[in-house]
Amino acid sequence: MKEVHIETLQELLNSFANKDVYIHLETTNGAYASHFDTNIFNAGAFIRNVKIRYELGKIINDTPHRVGLKMEHGWVYAQGITHYELDEHGRLLMAGLDYTGKLAIALEISKTPFSY
Repeated sequence: MKEVHIETLQELLNSFANKDVYIHLETTNGAYASHFDTNIFNAGAFIRNVKIRYELGKIINDTPHRVGLKMEHGWVYAQGITHYELDEHGRLLMAGLDYTGKLAIALEISKTPFSY
């Protein structure tokens, strides 16, 4: 994976806009709960193969980056994106790595469902 290059990632997000796509969104303690004592508090979220159509994909220039997908009735946000790649299957894979290099968040977009 490459470190985020705003213009390139924005072009990739645009290429999936206004199409039916599948998303995978996963968080771990590093993404939203890093201020908690992880020995006491664990948090995370996981969705896979949710079919959406977004009209606007937007990456915010703050580092780490926030990626938003604007749909007709709401938004999907991923906060903490640091890396991305377009894989050999044409899927846009975005990840946020914490200061130790561990995965904190993943947002993936595909024209076909992800395998289980």
